[in-house]
Amino acid sequence: MTTMADGGSPPRATAVIVIGMAGSGKSTFVARLAAHLARKAAADARAASSADALAHEGAAADSPAADSPAAPAARTPATRPYLINIDPAVAGLGYSPNVDIRDTVDYARVMQEYNLGPNGGILTALNLFTTKFDQVLQIVEKRANDTDLVVLDTPGQIEIFTWSASGSIITDALASAMPTVVAYVVDTPRTTAPATFMSNMLYACSIMYKTKMPFIIVFNKTDVQDPKFAFDWMHDFEAFQRALMAGNARDPSALAANPDAPLPARGTEEPSYLNSLMNSMSLVLDEFYKNLRAVGVSSATGDGMDAFLGAVHEARSEYLSDYLPEMQRVQRERKARLDDSKQSQMQTLLHDMAVREPRSGLSKVRKAMRTDDDEDIEPQYAGDGEIIDPDSDEEKPEYGVPGGDERLAKRWNQHDGTYWPTPP
Repeated sequence: MTTMADGGSPPRATAVIVIGMAGSGKSTFVARLAAHLARKAAADARAASSADALAHEGAAADSPAADSPAAPAARTPATRPYLINIDPAVAGLGYSPNVDIRDTVDYARVMQEYNLGPNGGILTALNLFTTKFDQVLQIVEKRANDTDLVVLDTPGQIEIFTWSASGSIITDALASAMPTVVAYVVDTPRTTAPATFMSNMLYACSIMYKTKMPFIIVFNKTDVQDPKFAFDWMHDFEAFQRALMAGNARDPSALAANPDAPLPARGTEEPSYLNSLMNSMSLVLDEFYKNLRAVGVSSATGDGMDAFLGAVHEARSEYLSDYLPEMQRVQRERKARLDDSKQSQMQTLLHDMAVREPRSGLSKVRKAMRTDDDEDIEPQYAGDGEIIDPDSDEEKPEYGVPGGDERLAKRWNQHDGTYWPTPP
């Protein structure tokens, strides 16, 4: 099957890799997203059924269905997402995954068998699952044109997936099979302090740099904390600088509890290495925010899910316009290097074997072995080049080597039933 990297057309589905810190509500977000899309798919199915009924009535009345004012606009109906859980240690999920790592790998048994702790058990279980991920990918590719989203729910120990070889293999495999985006789920109530917010965004920046995929930041739990402060900090550098100074001057929680409290004037904060570092990091983040997609959602109420789906659609377009051509270019260069390597190896092999016409090759071997004392070839060698049947009763001559070179003698007489000289 031709993949996108080889120039094939992208499938309908978009893969969404959901990443988040422990406690960020990542699995709850996936469950809410699945329920939201299930309701949309059911609503679209009912609308399509009603449209078909109206079209049938219109046809019975000899009126074109297209002229009916009740006919809905043509659009692709919503579909249920294809859900994959690769967190082996999760106790319970709010959704029913189509592929579940827990059906394949027993996390508790892995810990027992390999004498590992919780994190080591998760990492080992993920490694074991990755060895069979090609089979999972084959199943997903069969469903790729029947759904809009393939959602991958990752372990809550974010570093296990993000920085492990297994995580890289899974991410690259998905990205080569279909458009892929990364959704980074943030616990909004726990990021109200400027320093904590900066730390979270720096981690998000490192993940985007590692995956090199279109990136979406999802501020979760908006029913508890309005993410307006986060959007303001991301789009207004001066506002974040003032909040950062205020956070350095007093307890960060005070800023969240009383955001209207007066802020210290610029330059009045205590000078320190940490303040200088945070100011420098804020400049890095300002560049990071320029082309970053960020949405606010509530996994409890479902608010913001349509905004998230819109961000996924934009990220898919970015993947097709920017990331896919680069991946295809890298694939072509890799293939060209492999072809060149194979050609070079073949040329080296042919050179080593000295593949030529038999007579000319034999002539060169003979010429190389001739000495001044052996000007003429003796009659017993006149038929050289003819293969003698090893099973025949004909007495086989003992071929000597002119000049008495024992090394060449080993080449000359192969002792395998043939008497062809080995090319030099």
